[in-house]
Amino acid sequence: MRRALLSVSDKTGLPELGKALVERDFEILSTGGSAAVLREAGIAVTDVSEVTAFPECLSGRVKTLHPRVHAGLLARRDVEEDMNFLQEENIKPIDLVVVNLYPFKKTIMTPGVSLEEAIENIDIGGPTLIRAAAKNAKFVTVLSDPADYEDYIQVLDEAKEDSDQIFLEFRTKMQAKAFRHTAYYDSLISNYLSQESGDMGHTLTLAYDKVQDLRYGENPHQKAAFYQNALPLEDSLSQAEQLQGKELSYNNIMDTNAALEIIKEFTEPTVVGLKHANPCGIGSAATIEEAWELAYEADSVSIYGGIVACNRPINKAMAKSMKKVFLEVVLAPAVDEEILSKKKNMRLLLLPDLAKPFREGQEAIRAVYGGILVQDQDRTVLDKNDLKVVTKVQPEEGDLEKIEFAMKAVKHVKSNAVCLTRDFQTVGIGPGQPNRITSVELAVKHAGDKAKGAILASDAFFPFDDCVRYAAEAGIRLIVQPGGSIRDEDSIKACDELGICMIFTGQRHFKH
Repeated sequence: MRRALLSVSDKTGLPELGKALVERDFEILSTGGSAAVLREAGIAVTDVSEVTAFPECLSGRVKTLHPRVHAGLLARRDVEEDMNFLQEENIKPIDLVVVNLYPFKKTIMTPGVSLEEAIENIDIGGPTLIRAAAKNAKFVTVLSDPADYEDYIQVLDEAKEDSDQIFLEFRTKMQAKAFRHTAYYDSLISNYLSQESGDMGHTLTLAYDKVQDLRYGENPHQKAAFYQNALPLEDSLSQAEQLQGKELSYNNIMDTNAALEIIKEFTEPTVVGLKHANPCGIGSAATIEEAWELAYEADSVSIYGGIVACNRPINKAMAKSMKKVFLEVVLAPAVDEEILSKKKNMRLLLLPDLAKPFREGQEAIRAVYGGILVQDQDRTVLDKNDLKVVTKVQPEEGDLEKIEFAMKAVKHVKSNAVCLTRDFQTVGIGPGQPNRITSVELAVKHAGDKAKGAILASDAFFPFDDCVRYAAEAGIRLIVQPGGSIRDEDSIKACDELGICMIFTGQRHFKH
């Protein structure tokens, strides 16, 4: 007679599995609540405490942690010494382990959960059983997911005396799944307990859940999938509801997330237009429809086929205007579906919590060949009290708010980044050039006549005064930049000569 140990937190499918095992001549060992559910279903159960001759104790903290259990799991059936030991100690082998773990994830996602409550939901015996069974997968099957119960029964029914390979293949598959399960579980715990310290430890564990497989990656020949944080953020893209349009692609997700990152910088009604990871138009106004007009007018060419994100519901007036433009993705907290539903090719995403402030403690992770880079997210907020006017020319009334808008915009443009703004609208963007003067030239060229009287925001300092002189020729009236170059004085002197106001923020915002 084969033996199975069933001890689960999630009781889904447990009675059905128990009945199927008994019908196939299994003796069932169990503990606590699992044993109660099985007995209620009329299934004969042997308590693990009868096997160990030791009671469950410490309010259930200790149930299966005993040599008579783990020797039965870990004994190698093809090692004579192991089997002789079992016989001498009157220990029977265990052939099947069915275990899933305390709901730690559910616990820590509960609002107001205490550290004590979280710790009590750290499973100890369960992972130990899973790991022991998985280590001995040559002889022992481990089921850590109720979704696998039916497959196991099918394997039992299909396998004949000469079909050990069927069992081995299934056990090997379950072995890998079991170790993924415990690794994921331990990652949740370690990350939760590490959040308070804010320290980047010597090791890094990541826990993510697959949202979906994607048709392909950045290019058609690349495989791809979308994963979300194991503790999903309610204001993140993975939580958006797609109302219409084709499945999001890899590039759609990348670009829409970039737009989300930008829109969350603003509290006033704001619309962001984005193309290929760079904003092409940002507008803030008293109403969302006015903000849309500003964002669209900022670059009506580039926004075609792009991404639009807004931090207010899309009303009928805005929707009517948007219908005239082909857009790949629209992201909003709410929308007039009746208007936009006629644009079937538009991927329409709803994210009610879109405008929530950024969650603290979220790292930025980038892959490099053979490793990853980890850093804090760039969530620094510009403090207007830290702004330093370094020129003779002083800012005009109301400029501080306009400077804040300009710096929020340039912060999300690929480096070297230059952004020209008028009031609360981007009018020219120069992204990602090998040198800053070329970025200035691109921004000015795009702005055209709108460059006159504009504010120029730079993500980093000016190493030479050439940017200042080019800006002056275009009619720029104010430059805001971090400062910090050994040649700052050259740029300041040029501004004084040309009648331009220059302000230092003391904050660099490289975005590679």
